[in-house]
Amino acid sequence: MYRLVFALILAMPSIALAQVAAHEHRPGMNHAGPANATGSLAPTEPGQATFAAIQEIVSLLEADPNTDWSTVNIDALRRHLVDMDNVTLRAEVETTRVDSGFRYVVTGAGAVRDSIARMVKGHATTANGANGMTMVAEDHPGGAVMIVTAPRPEDRIKLAGLGFFGLMTLGAHHQAHHLMIASGQGMHH
Repeated sequence: MYRLVFALILAMPSIALAQVAAHEHRPGMNHAGPANATGSLAPTEPGQATFAAIQEIVSLLEADPNTDWSTVNIDALRRHLVDMDNVTLRAEVETTRVDSGFRYVVTGAGAVRDSIARMVKGHATTANGANGMTMVAEDHPGGAVMIVTAPRPEDRIKLAGLGFFGLMTLGAHHQAHHLMIASGQGMHH
């Protein structure tokens, strides 16, 4: 399964280029998707990002003959995607400078607070040390605190530009993480 994850990460740029090429505007054609069996244009977008992410992972699992369906847990992936949505769209972040970096107090209420605790702690654990940055998460009654430091001044400038939400995206590891959650091989933050 790990070979599949790494192969997918390596293939993603070519898949993205193929998708861009497939959607290029051609004179005389509208922007709808490819033709279906009857020759009519068919829609290609699933209509909702969380649904699309789940659909993508299910397609990958179905394409892998080594998928162990007894360990697959798409509900766990959905819960993780809900956490991502809660943090990205509903969390409040208070940022302060600390020596060599920043302190982010990330808060919300109810389900958002719980999503923050899972996402921030999980990200700090998996991304700590990436790009020479140190990430530490702490508990907070309203969610979590993440302290990110970097030894080089140019990295601290990058930290300032990224902010909390940019830091949460570093590493392009998340798609592989989704596959691992769904296949039962990874933890849900």
